[in-house]
Amino acid sequence: MFRKKINSTYGIIKAAVSLLLVISLTGCSLSGGDKKAENTKAPASTVKQAEVKTLSKEDAFAKAAQYLKNMSVEQKVGQLFVVNLEQLDSSKGSYYEWKKCSKKMKEAIKKNCIGGVIMFSRNIGKRKQTKKLIKEIQKAADIPAFVTVDEEGGEVARIAGNPDMKTTKYPSMEDVGKKKDADYVNNMGKTIGYDIKKLGFNVDFAPVADVKTSNLNLEIGSRSFGKDPNKVAELVEAFVKGIQSTNVSATLKHFPGQGSSKGDTHIENVNIDSSIAALRKVDFVPFEKGIKAGADFVMVSHISVSRVTETAQPASMSELIMKTILREELGFEGVIITDAMDMASITDEYSSEEAALGAFEAGADIILMPTDFEEAYKNILSAVESGEIGMDRLDESVQRILTVKFMRGIIPENVDSPVQAATAQAVTTTPQ
Repeated sequence: MFRKKINSTYGIIKAAVSLLLVISLTGCSLSGGDKKAENTKAPASTVKQAEVKTLSKEDAFAKAAQYLKNMSVEQKVGQLFVVNLEQLDSSKGSYYEWKKCSKKMKEAIKKNCIGGVIMFSRNIGKRKQTKKLIKEIQKAADIPAFVTVDEEGGEVARIAGNPDMKTTKYPSMEDVGKKKDADYVNNMGKTIGYDIKKLGFNVDFAPVADVKTSNLNLEIGSRSFGKDPNKVAELVEAFVKGIQSTNVSATLKHFPGQGSSKGDTHIENVNIDSSIAALRKVDFVPFEKGIKAGADFVMVSHISVSRVTETAQPASMSELIMKTILREELGFEGVIITDAMDMASITDEYSSEEAALGAFEAGADIILMPTDFEEAYKNILSAVESGEIGMDRLDESVQRILTVKFMRGIIPENVDSPVQAATAQAVTTTPQ
């Protein structure tokens, strides 16, 4: 059970200070970035080039089903994880600034058949270096990987925050929500998608779909489009349609909505005092709109909603939140990914293997950044081999993952098995 937290002035000050130390290191975190000249209008030529052909969801599903038949159990379990580079090669510490794909990384990618990687500012130096790093990762993967990044715009811009990357920089989403319209946000989504796709990224952990209803919210801050759920929903929809028109997957975060929280899941356990009626009236509205717009991913937060679940269990480990509400009530059919599992809201209460297995059993498809990937992987694999987790449950998640990979061209549509995928990497990498 979670320890009870007292929301005092001291706690808020402590959280704000800790934010600077912790928040830049985790999967859905803030980053200062470069504050120079923010571009507020995307070049027309960029938007034009962003329009690309996609494989239909129906065709991608059929291709994925065929591909799935040729996968081993070990390969299927590996697809459930998106990890940071330090998890693939920890020889130089937990937060070494890896900017190249080491031999040990390549071996780990191949051995565990990981579903994808997440890259941070510390991994992104220059354009040529970033392209080469991603190409080497994909070359090592028998099943082409998700290459993910937090590129929201504003303060959370791992790529645009680095002036050497020469990509379009945007103001905060709070400012965008106040001053701009859906056309601007759609254009922004297209431009971000096109900019990061040229580097080799294929998943963006954006947009933030949280409705900021608390001014004491340290974790969301200026990352939300605002406090009006309908306005936020309109802009979320526009961003999703814009970025996915470039064949880069969008991610709605942080379900079930943590805009009302007064704490930070990076550094503590957080419970929001919302009823299901309040969530439906406010927090769910942007997620529903984003889901209808076709978002490929939904990221589930580690907050707990005790008035709804009657437990202190984090949303990322709650069957009620993920299966009953997100899948059944809101009708989401895409990939559910957890927020980063190295946050204190998880690590204070659960081991890496406990958290990964608990999240998967509760309905998550992908586990993001477990603190110990090897242990998390082994625990889920063991649960499958022992029959604790049925093969149908495993295939259900892998089918969703592969469907997105085919739909976005990450796995070429003419490839039918992982064996063939190893010879098709040149097709999967993005143009130089």
